[in-house]
Amino acid sequence: MVVELTRLDPRTVAPGGTVTLSGTLTNTGAETLTDLGVRLQRGEVLTTRAELIGNDADPDPMSAATMPFVPLPGPLGPGARVDFTYSVTTADLRLDRDGVYPVLLIVNGTGADGTARRVAEVSTSVVQQTAAPAAATSVAWLWPLAERTHRDASGEFVDDGLADLVSDGGRLDRALAVLEQVPTVVAPGAPIEAPAAPVTVAVDPALVEELSLMADGPYAVAGADGAGAGTEAAAAWLTRLRAVAADHPVVALPYGDVDADALQAAGLPAAVLRSLPGAAGTTDESTDDTGEGTGSAPGAAGAESPGPAGAALLRDALGVAPRTDLAWAAGGSVRPDTLGTLRAGGVDRVVVASSALTAGERALGVAGGGAAARTTVPGQDGPVDALVADSGLSGLVGSAASASGGPRVAEQRYLAELVLLSQQPATDPAGQSVLVAPPRDVDPDPGTVAAMIGQTAVPGLRAASLADLAAGPAIDAGTLVQPADAAPLDPAGLADIAGAAGVRDDLAGAVTADPATVLAPYDAAVSRAASVAWRDEPAAFVQVATDLRATLAGLRQRVTLLAPADGTYSLASDDSPLVLTVQNDLPFAVRVLLDVRTRDNVGLTIGDLGPQELAPGQRTTLEVPTELRQSGRFAVTAGLTTPNGGPLGDDVAIQVRSTAYGTISLSITIGAAVLLGLLFLRRGVLFLRRRGRAEEDVTPAAGPAFPPSRSPV
Repeated sequence: MVVELTRLDPRTVAPGGTVTLSGTLTNTGAETLTDLGVRLQRGEVLTTRAELIGNDADPDPMSAATMPFVPLPGPLGPGARVDFTYSVTTADLRLDRDGVYPVLLIVNGTGADGTARRVAEVSTSVVQQTAAPAAATSVAWLWPLAERTHRDASGEFVDDGLADLVSDGGRLDRALAVLEQVPTVVAPGAPIEAPAAPVTVAVDPALVEELSLMADGPYAVAGADGAGAGTEAAAAWLTRLRAVAADHPVVALPYGDVDADALQAAGLPAAVLRSLPGAAGTTDESTDDTGEGTGSAPGAAGAESPGPAGAALLRDALGVAPRTDLAWAAGGSVRPDTLGTLRAGGVDRVVVASSALTAGERALGVAGGGAAARTTVPGQDGPVDALVADSGLSGLVGSAASASGGPRVAEQRYLAELVLLSQQPATDPAGQSVLVAPPRDVDPDPGTVAAMIGQTAVPGLRAASLADLAAGPAIDAGTLVQPADAAPLDPAGLADIAGAAGVRDDLAGAVTADPATVLAPYDAAVSRAASVAWRDEPAAFVQVATDLRATLAGLRQRVTLLAPADGTYSLASDDSPLVLTVQNDLPFAVRVLLDVRTRDNVGLTIGDLGPQELAPGQRTTLEVPTELRQSGRFAVTAGLTTPNGGPLGDDVAIQVRSTAYGTISLSITIGAAVLLGLLFLRRGVLFLRRRGRAEEDVTPAAGPAFPPSRSPV
């Protein structure tokens, strides 16, 4: 048997009132139940928040007052349900003072064995409040609108899951509906209604960017053109968000809602800085026909569009100027060195969870004294202003839709904690303050959470903004620690992100224009891949990180050295240049170094060209100076690198052939010719000298003399 309360009125009672509970009983068992009856029992009054929390660990026996059973219609077969209403007066409950009274709604029934037994129960509370406290407790809300990316590193949609999330009944549809259903009031002198409580909306610029791409028209999914079905839903959701942003303050989350601590621990503080809404550059994901980002979006920041990138994107999409100096720590905690990086990026205040502070209970008003949401936390270069999110109330809001007994039970518990806080004596004349910040992936029951937000109308409570809390009472809440349930990003995925970031930084040294602008699409891809949302999806995170690294590594392969058709170059002279062709398929110009090596460096010397600039999408011919010392064939390996030494494309092995005489060959040839000439000259001289001597020695009687048949030379 399952019991769900749908009504508990009034939310707070006064002496002489009547408490009414309504709900539904559902038989989830396999037997038919008869003789059904329902009654209420209450426990001892609780007057402090510490007592209320302590009652969770050691529940009250609920024996202070017991009401009689009220029969319900039956029998109730398996799967059947019946509605009920139960009313009791405060006099019958014997409520004798202000405070929170735990109550237990019990349902009895008779099973197939004929034995009556308890078949269901639900715990809740009745709140009595007769006098307003001297100082009101300020309650502020920070509401997340974030979702992990549904695109790959090149900006293409890999699935259409975001369309379901913003469609009717989807998680993001319900999250936005909460803000739309916040009660409105007409303030004195105001011409129109306004929300009863200012909820600060924390928006991920990457989410708005993805929805804007979907809303612009047909979009591809998983490589199929026009397969996306979320154009209308995305456009409608963005229209609704614009209306909400006009009524509530907006704070920009880092692009992609990055896990700043994970990136900082991986040695990537620059990647954290580039994700912050105060970072320069663009997070546009417009793509050309090659699938690469063009970096020419209206959300760009810099000379063309001044202002922070994330802030400019939200400003253009929502028509408001979001706050950029506030960081909401993912998971509730933040490292001291991460605080230093955030501060360098324009953040001067962080939101942390009370569960991540060594003395967080002080901020909640359960360790003596009043509650205060304002504190400081130690950073690497000094204390940083902080706001403490109430982990108990924030978690209660996040789980309200699945609360035992139904969302109305969670709403009543939320009210009980706040009323007890307001009745506690405040240590600061300004009163107490509380910040409620549900989990990033909150999946709310809109009506319930909107009612929680509107409960600041109860005497003793006051709706406040984050700015009000920052100027309100402060407390020493200790130092930051990692909550026990903190789940870090998978180390293997982080290694891939670090590798991708290394490629990005190497390419930044090769880009001829402003790297922050040119490489902004890839910086955006890094941020999306490092989102805190991947903490709950480790396997998917590894896949996303692998895709990121492969995509960034692929950029290197788009600057290539073209080999000759037959793999051979011919040199016509001893100083003929080696002519090479380079192809740059990147959408931006880069500066490269040419590295040409010969085996053993014998006979052929290659000169240094120095840095060469390659225009985007074009081929460039490079003439490399050479010095040839001998003819023949030479094995040469040529490659390209960035100015920092990173490889570009693949090395090319070529054969260089030369029939021209090199310096050595020419010297040897000339020397040989001179020697041969000298030898012939010597022979001629010797021949003439011998002939002359022979003529002088011949006498007339001897007759004519004949030369020898062979020269002795």
